Order: sequence, then C-alpha cells, then structure tokens
Amino acid sequence: MSEQYIGRLEDKIGYVFKDKDLALRSITHSSYGSGRRSIVNYERLEFLGDRILGFLTAEKLYATTDTDEGEMAVRLNSLVRKETCAVVTKKLDIGSIMLISPALDKQGGRGNVSILGDMCESIIAAIYLDGGLTATREFYEREWSSMFDSQNCSLKDPKTTLQERAASINKELPKYTLLKRTGPDHKPLFEIEVHVLGQGTAIGNGRSKKEAELAAAINLLSKWKS
Repeated sequence: MSEQYIGRLEDKIGYVFKDKDLALRSITHSSYGSGRRSIVNYERLEFLGDRILGFLTAEKLYATTDTDEGEMAVRLNSLVRKETCAVVTKKLDIGSIMLISPALDKQGGRGNVSILGDMCESIIAAIYLDGGLTATREFYEREWSSMFDSQNCSLKDPKTTLQERAASINKELPKYTLLKRTGPDHKPLFEIEVHVLGQGTAIGNGRSKKEAELAAAINLLSKWKS
C-alpha cells in the first residue's frame, strides 16, 4: 500500500524520490496510526520546509524585483503563509493521499487549511533532503512562479480572490453558511459552505470559522476554471 501512495505523490509533484521512506513520511500526519510515537510523521520535515520555502521566496524576490526590504518582507509573508501553501497542496490534490487517522478524516482533515499548508512545507523539505536545492528550486518554480506574474508580485488571501472574481461576474459577494459545529468546546470543528451565484458551492472545515471559510474558498477556487 505504501508504494501506491508514494507513486501517486511522485506523480503529483513531478519528482521521484530515491529515499521512499522520506517520501512516505512527508505525507504522514501525526494522527495516523492512532498517534503512536513509533509512527514517524511529517512534523520535523515541516519545520525544515518552512525555512527552505522562506529562503527560496526571498531569493526570488531579491532577483526579480527592485523594491526595498520593507515591501519585499510584505510580499514574502504573503507568498509563504499557510493559506498560500494550502492553495498549492490543494491544486496538486495532496489531500487525497495524505495518511491521517479515520477520525480526522471524518472531521474533514483532508481539506483543513492548516494541515494542507503544513504538508506542503514537509514535501518541500523531503525534496530538499532527497534531491538537494536544485530539485527543490525546480518544484518551487513550477508551483510558485505564477504567483510572481502579477505586477505587484503578491498573493491575495483566497477569500479576497474569491470575492473579487464573484464581483466581476455577477456583482454579488460569496455567501458563507455555517453547516455544523462538532467536537468538544475546547476543540471545536466548523463546517462551512460557500456559495457564489452561478459558480456553485464548496465546503470547508477548520478549527475556527475563519479557517473553515478559508478552506471553503480554496475548495471553490480550485473548482473554478479561470
């Protein structure tokens, strides 16, 4: 079974791992295997991937823009935040192959913005450890280059992007509806649906209403062909 998941990951990201265990670790959530400590998950990879992503983004901003350090910092923060990473992971459909617990799966973990963002960073680290900086930069260029195409080289958050697209078509704002709230009071899970007139609906889950709305916006944008 693990070979199947690894093969699908490699197809999605366009990179073949020499270390297959490293590839599998990059898509294994801490909840998998009932959270047993013997199961190696992606958390350490995520830590490294966050720093590598920051470096690659800073490097590209320095090479392709002539703005001052303050403006570059604003753009960098936009390009490396969790929501941006989640957009990349969602586009590659990594959620369908992540290894998570059945309980988290039922709670919508595969569409969780925070988890998707973390997994994107872990995959970046896995590519770096397996293939070095050149392979990592190639993956980064494929997935992030379009975000540098706009004149101001910044990425709006998914809710803003969805709002602007909706307004350009039908002058109406996206409508977010809370479908349900589950889980204990100290750790709730929200399920929210977003609807755009003439463009359909999508559902998102998150530990807060804001996170669930972001997930819903990402999911609808991924279905919205530009």
